Amino acid sequence: MTHLAVRELPLFPLPDVVLFPQEVLPLHIFEPRYRMMLRSVLETDRRFGVVRWDPQTKTMATVGCCAEILQCQSQDDDRSNIVTLGQQRFRVLEVIREAPFRVAMVSWIEDESPDQHELLTELAADVTKALKDVVDLTGKLVGKTTSLPSDLPDLPRELSFWIGSHLGGPVADQQQALLEITDTGERLRLEYDLLDQTRRQLAARTVLKDTFQQFGEEDPSQTRDDLADDLGDGMGDGVGADEDWNR
Repeated sequence: MTHLAVRELPLFPLPDVVLFPQEVLPLHIFEPRYRMMLRSVLETDRRFGVVRWDPQTKTMATVGCCAEILQCQSQDDDRSNIVTLGQQRFRVLEVIREAPFRVAMVSWIEDESPDQHELLTELAADVTKALKDVVDLTGKLVGKTTSLPSDLPDLPRELSFWIGSHLGGPVADQQQALLEITDTGERLRLEYDLLDQTRRQLAARTVLKDTFQQFGEEDPSQTRDDLADDLGDGMGDGVGADEDWNR
């Protein structure tokens, strides 16, 4: 792990939201303290830290991702809609202020330099294939043609971040674990295991569905809700967030 710098950074804890580098996160800002935070960051470098808040344990993660404000639209009542883009990951070293909004000293973290680039490229290809299989099988089961986005990252690190961000279902714990890993290969291997498990489950359901259709019967065990549960899921639609929480 490489520490690039140490700086103060305003923090925005969000319940079960894990932001990854290069991923877009829209937010609606209405709570007074975060209106103040927004004004402050707009006057400086337009950056603040997004960190996962665990509603169950009432604790804040120690690793988050810096968000840069790309667009900001203010309303007459001083609320704002903003669009942010994930930048560097950071580790919280110390919370130095709680009011009017939380500010911490953080250190930037990056993935370690890989020793074997060819093996990492091969692993990324395997992960992409597993991802494509999950998307194809999902489309077949729900009766809708689906495909991967044309701008899917091909670089291993960027691909690993994209997959971590688009895991579907209630997977904030897994996403946080992936965000904290500083080895691209390790992150991809964990993601491959998740995708391969999902691929096997979907393939089994596909066989079951085809069998029922062969005999002209409807598969009573397969519903869209069941599929969503299985995809712990495959790939979801991303994450929306609001911020009116006790933190």
